[in-house]
Amino acid sequence: MQHLDFTRTSFGESVMDVLRPQIITIDGRNYRKNPIQEKNYPHEEDEGFYQDSMEYSDEPCDAYEVEQTPQGFRATVSAPSLLYKHIVGKRGDTKKKIEMETKTSISIPKPGQEGEIVITGQHRNGVISARTRIDVLLDTFRRRQPFTHFLSFFLNEVEVQERFLKFQEEVLEKCSMDRGVDSSIFQNPKKLHLTIGMLVLLSEQEIQQTCEILQRCKEEFIKLQELVDRVLERFQTLGLIVKEWTSVKLHATVMNTLLRKDPSAEGRYNLYTADGKYIFKERESFDGRNILKTFENFYFGSLKLNSIHISQRFTVDSFGNYASCGQVDFS
Repeated sequence: MQHLDFTRTSFGESVMDVLRPQIITIDGRNYRKNPIQEKNYPHEEDEGFYQDSMEYSDEPCDAYEVEQTPQGFRATVSAPSLLYKHIVGKRGDTKKKIEMETKTSISIPKPGQEGEIVITGQHRNGVISARTRIDVLLDTFRRRQPFTHFLSFFLNEVEVQERFLKFQEEVLEKCSMDRGVDSSIFQNPKKLHLTIGMLVLLSEQEIQQTCEILQRCKEEFIKLQELVDRVLERFQTLGLIVKEWTSVKLHATVMNTLLRKDPSAEGRYNLYTADGKYIFKERESFDGRNILKTFENFYFGSLKLNSIHISQRFTVDSFGNYASCGQVDFS
């Protein structure tokens, strides 16, 4: 159980670093990405996008489990059904190209059906190469899915909520003349939380996997910062969270201009459209200098952090907080 005092003010989340690293990690394995120019494609399934992604997957990985059968070799890939279409490609072109270049056969469950992608072939290296390419494609398109959940500590204690409302009252009283500062950019006190990391969970199996990971983390970590850093590291290794920082910037968002237009906003959006195009959306700003100076040591109260939640975006539970799909308790 962790005990936490709040004496500092946080204003929204840092902007994501949209530049991809030169080394990508999938299921604990590292892949080198050759320098290429990022491009926009009208369709994610286009053959051109497949070629672009494969430029950094041409080195087969020997860490895969490959089963020898009477017919040759066999490997399986677990993936949510939402991503199957990216392996199939437009008119089946992506799947056919992988099969042709690796001399393998790839079986993919029908849309909407959960299962495993099965790769078979006469040569072990060919099966490994196909598995590598599929993993890279899955990782690429997973990164372009909207965030669905986030790991969080709830801050829904009465004292913290009351102190937050006091903070809002005093800010509006003393700083309402500052540019962009009004009541519309304050967080809903019932939704106050500490964010550990943003998640893309695309199936019930992945939600269950997340719950199991949290349970395994429960007995291993003690200090709060060590806890969140090592929990995040575990999820990054498994590819469920994209690495953005070397250490978690533990914070609670209390003011955010996104809330002015959308009270349900969580403070962050993906920077890709549904068709795979990258977009840059300049955030509306406000002048927070006076607030930071005046309320630098504002006391928001104290509470005991005794659980981590898997919170689902754009949902509300009976208490007004984000709906929790699972949690691990420390008490």
